[in-house]
Amino acid sequence: MALAWALLLLLLGIEPLVTRAWCSEEDLDSHIQQASEPEFPTTLDFAVRTFNQQNQDWHAYRLVRVLSSQREDSWAQTTPKLTFSMKLLLRQTLCGKYEADIDNCPFQEGPELNNTVTCFFTVSTQPWTAKFELRKKRCLDGIS
Repeated sequence: MALAWALLLLLLGIEPLVTRAWCSEEDLDSHIQQASEPEFPTTLDFAVRTFNQQNQDWHAYRLVRVLSSQREDSWAQTTPKLTFSMKLLLRQTLCGKYEADIDNCPFQEGPELNNTVTCFFTVSTQPWTAKFELRKKRCLDGIS
């Protein structure tokens, strides 16, 4: 009987180790990408900041979700670069695009608003020199 209880406790103790978080595979992949690539968050910030600077709208957009991302290393040139391609879901906020704290600004709400944009960015970076270059940007209204 003691062996059965010990086995039960052992199994119950192991179960939480295999329990997955309540998030989609897409979200999980995004978190893995961001955790495994220390240069990715600053490159992501550059892409969103550049989108806001180039956008004609007065309101700022901020990141809702990273839909996909990929890293490519370029060693063929004299100066090595990292290149990230990323598909992002952005949403319009209540804040102006030149306000200081856009990351905490609430999203615009309303069923009549089409305030989401899906963008594909390719950004090259030399993180050791803090240089970024937007190589490609393609955006579509809504979720695609």
